[in-house]
Amino acid sequence: MTTLILALIIGAVLFGIGLYGALSQTNLVMIMMGVELMLGATMVNLVAFWRFLHPDVYAGQMFVLVVMTVMAVEAAVGFGLGTARFRAKGSVEMEEAAELKG
Repeated sequence: MTTLILALIIGAVLFGIGLYGALSQTNLVMIMMGVELMLGATMVNLVAFWRFLHPDVYAGQMFVLVVMTVMAVEAAVGFGLGTARFRAKGSVEMEEAAELKG
């Protein structure tokens, strides 16, 4: 039981750091790092709960691999947009991206 609590505490701390990073930064790269940290924290919690509830079923770990793939795609698309924005405007600050609003 203590390993579950320890994993949940680590996940909560990582999620809090990621949330703070995503909400307090104006740079696109830093915001994406915060989002990636939050997704990583949710995966830590998912694996901890799955391992606690169903220790001999590996479907939770497979789900984490799928989420990690989605994280990689999200990072690639986000960094591609950031690179295109930097080449066009010379900055990736989100405060200067007012023309992106629909």
